[in-house]
Amino acid sequence: MTRIRFQQSLEDLKENLLVMAGMAEQAIQRAIEAYRVRDLSICDLVSRSEIAINRMERDIDQAALDLLAMEQPMAVDLRFILSVIKINADLERVGDAAKSISDRVRILERMAAVDLPVDVPRMASMAADMVRKSLQAFIEADAELARGVLTMDDAVDQMNRAAFRALTKVMEEQSHLAPQALNALMICRSLERVGDHATNIAEDVIFWVQGADVRHYKSVAKNAAAAAANAAAAGAGAAPDNTSSSSPAPAGAAPAQS
Repeated sequence: MTRIRFQQSLEDLKENLLVMAGMAEQAIQRAIEAYRVRDLSICDLVSRSEIAINRMERDIDQAALDLLAMEQPMAVDLRFILSVIKINADLERVGDAAKSISDRVRILERMAAVDLPVDVPRMASMAADMVRKSLQAFIEADAELARGVLTMDDAVDQMNRAAFRALTKVMEEQSHLAPQALNALMICRSLERVGDHATNIAEDVIFWVQGADVRHYKSVAKNAAAAAANAAAAGAGAAPDNTSSSSPAPAGAAPAQS
């Protein structure tokens, strides 16, 4: 295979991944629309799209593995193919999350509609925006845009924690609404996972473009800050702060990025 054909194969791999990305993003949008209007026909579309997404995942993985075996790429080309394989898996799981949401909608449709203290569409919009921006970063090979996605994950996590508190309170104080609250809670959990997958995609873009491994950057930064605080406290003769994890940052870990 000539260099030109190899580069064309990389472009084909990228195009196929973007097709799959569009399907996964559409699946999430449809699942939330199904939740909003309680339309089971939309749930059927989500179920069918999951089958197509799973098939594409297998095809993309095989194409990427073939390139690794035949071309033995190096440097940025190797990082690109490895990132495609990982992004491919995260997109498939976004499709799984959409299917999980649509399954919960099917259950909710059999129950009385009630107002719950959680804004699922807003949380879904934030998670979908993370997916959209992480894919834009992939299209444009923009590491800085990808880093911006990492900071967005905190807001989705915060909404998920707030939903957990509000919905568990509903289950405790209004037991007759427990089934609806539980299903809404599981939908929020699925959306939080979508945000996690978008974060993973953004991390993979940074790895491809810059060769930097920024996985677990929050925990590394937290541990480093705790270690610095403890060192300062020890130097001042104060008791060390044990409120954060005391495990040290792994040797050779990438520095925290903002």
